[in-house]
Amino acid sequence: MGNPGALVMHRGGCHCGRVRFEVRAPAALEVADCNCSICAKAGYLHLIVPADRFTLLSGRDALTTYTFNTGVAKHHFCATCGVKSFYVPRSHPDGVSINARCLDAGTIESLTVVPFDGRDWERGRAAWGERGA
Repeated sequence: MGNPGALVMHRGGCHCGRVRFEVRAPAALEVADCNCSICAKAGYLHLIVPADRFTLLSGRDALTTYTFNTGVAKHHFCATCGVKSFYVPRSHPDGVSINARCLDAGTIESLTVVPFDGRDWERGRAAWGERGA
């Protein structure tokens, strides 16, 4: 096993393949399972990274954006297949949340899923911050 803090290049995308991206993140991933109205329905697992560690490789023209509530989060979906493989989260508006379920196989060493209380967003955000994340 290599350096646990070292970043590797993960690739992923939507179901139809029009949207493709790469992201630098550890091989051992910790992701958030949010129970808010949109994440719970979509089964989204959040891998949040700084924007400079994310590169959209293809499909910018295939994306459509949905916002609701505060309008801060920018939910990007593939207009062809409907999959949300990444978006700009309310919790990290200058970062990117990648759906860990949309990462290609082969670079993930382990995946730890941590619950996040998005139904009570303020309390959930405070609790997440207490974890040192």
